[in-house]
Amino acid sequence: MTLESLNIAIALPEIFLLTMACLVLVVDVYLPQEKRNFTYVLTQLSLILTLVFILSNQGETRALAFNDLFVQDAMAATLKLFIVIISFGVFVYSREYLQARNIFKGEFYVLGLFSIVGMMLMVSANNLLMLYLGLELLSLCLYALVAFNRDDGNASEAAMKYFVLGAIASGMLLYGMSILYGLSGSLQLSEIAQAVSRAEGAQNIGMIFALVFIVVALAFKLGAVPFHMWMPDVYQGSPTAVTALIGTAPKLAGFAMIMRLMVEALGGLQADWQQMVIVLSVLSLAVGNVIAIAQTNLKRMLAYSTISHVGFILLGILAGTAEGYSSAMFYTISYALMSLGGFGIIMLMARQGFEADNIDDLKGLNQRSPWFAFIMMILMLSMAGVPPTVGFWAKLAVLTAVVDIDLVWMAIIAVFFSIIGIFYYLRVIKVMYFDDAVDTQPLECGRDMQIALSTNGLAILALGLYPAALMSLCVSVFS
Repeated sequence: MTLESLNIAIALPEIFLLTMACLVLVVDVYLPQEKRNFTYVLTQLSLILTLVFILSNQGETRALAFNDLFVQDAMAATLKLFIVIISFGVFVYSREYLQARNIFKGEFYVLGLFSIVGMMLMVSANNLLMLYLGLELLSLCLYALVAFNRDDGNASEAAMKYFVLGAIASGMLLYGMSILYGLSGSLQLSEIAQAVSRAEGAQNIGMIFALVFIVVALAFKLGAVPFHMWMPDVYQGSPTAVTALIGTAPKLAGFAMIMRLMVEALGGLQADWQQMVIVLSVLSLAVGNVIAIAQTNLKRMLAYSTISHVGFILLGILAGTAEGYSSAMFYTISYALMSLGGFGIIMLMARQGFEADNIDDLKGLNQRSPWFAFIMMILMLSMAGVPPTVGFWAKLAVLTAVVDIDLVWMAIIAVFFSIIGIFYYLRVIKVMYFDDAVDTQPLECGRDMQIALSTNGLAILALGLYPAALMSLCVSVFS
């Protein structure tokens, strides 16, 4: 391995962020609790500088590093950009929430930074080993974050469920990868793709066997039905700051993982994995939208909402075309931004001893803060896919890609369950605007959170009015 083959320059964002995560860990040890804000500022500064590295690292061509373990391409650059921006938003929203509960600790930010490094490694993985290590770095950080509030029994229970089911999924993924390695003789995604294209007879059956394990593991990680059982409990049981992190940026890393594994490495088995993804997509759309109607807990409702959105993302991927992949990427980014804003509003309303995680807790929000009620309304309408929000354009792009490959019946099913799903989003809007407020005091929060939430809401509104800006970026990735 020569210095030229390492090509360290293209991995500078990851190297810098990893270094800063270690620095934050060391610095935080020596900080008294009253100076914990320095950890927060250092964390946010690290993300801003990482963003600068990502933007300066973008090139026209595909580049490899570390003996082809690491790849930098248009998809990696775009997803990393949004992973860092969304994570920055999560940390802004979570500061006051954590302070009010006396859990404003450096561990939250250290684990958060390491999880972002894991996501970035997943996005740039060009090798099964790199992909798995990135996933496990992300997963281990999230397991610890779910149990972050040690005094909360619900959080500990959620962490245990998440860990056990996550470990099973990781084992399945590792088993599938080991079969792929045994049949192809390589861990490189490009060489596996060549082996898949040459596979015949028993070897092809072995590849399909590995594919089944990989698809099941990916479905677990994304929360697709019937492997979704961990998601509602984890969303509800975790501190809202942690739920916001789990429900946003990792979805982008999950999308990248599907693209690297199923499209780049196992593209030759597309006809096989399409059948599996169709089943996962239909079940996710049905179960997510129908069960969400019965939920009274807002975080649990958003968990089932996420499951239904995963169904839409899978719809775009199963199209198997550049249009399908770009629409799925557009949908994933849009959903992550919408979800970020939704959890931000929940954290805004929460205060010491009060979580504000029930739908009824939003009663009369318009009387207390018309501006934030308006932002929440935009977010809910966008999640429901009501025109002209960005959620509508994302759904339309996915449905168009599916219709183009003659899966009209899938598009009809998706539209049917989307119409059902509108109900629980409209219920949130009804509670905010037409029910009387229990607490009539105006909402108060820091200037940073006001700016972040307003920017988040206006970004969703702007993307709905001018969707071509983000859509053209996603199309260029797969052109």
